[in-house]
Amino acid sequence: MTIIVPFEPTSESTLPVLQRAKLDSAVCILPLLQHRIPGGFPSPADDYVEKELDLNSYLVRNKAATYFFRVIGNSMTGAHIHDGDMLVVDRSVEPKHGHIVLAVINNEYTVKRLYACNGVIELHAENPAYPPIRLREHEELQVWGVVVGTVARFIV
Repeated sequence: MTIIVPFEPTSESTLPVLQRAKLDSAVCILPLLQHRIPGGFPSPADDYVEKELDLNSYLVRNKAATYFFRVIGNSMTGAHIHDGDMLVVDRSVEPKHGHIVLAVINNEYTVKRLYACNGVIELHAENPAYPPIRLREHEELQVWGVVVGTVARFIV
């Protein structure tokens, strides 16, 4: 049976050491608009200001267990995660079937969707060009954390 275990670095690990995200609660407080606007719908949105939005509190559920990562590659484009995007990863969330996880396989980090059903454990890319990573009996899947959000910038 394959086991999903939390990632615990060893002295033999060659993975880079990951640092906790530094958050400044005074940063990123923006107006939050109550009215949902469909694409192309012109509206005087000033009439719908609900409150302020602090992106830190919106994206970070557990400050002590949250880290940010920059994505490299295109294996998760079907989940709207693109090269250069920032991932918000929470180590305190228990990984479950369907979660997007940051995993460690063969001493390398990867971001994939966790498939854990009927005793089968796989990591699925969200791009058909990448095959699933199948874990065999007696192999361990080390889950570093669960992706709880993304931050993307458009090229302008």
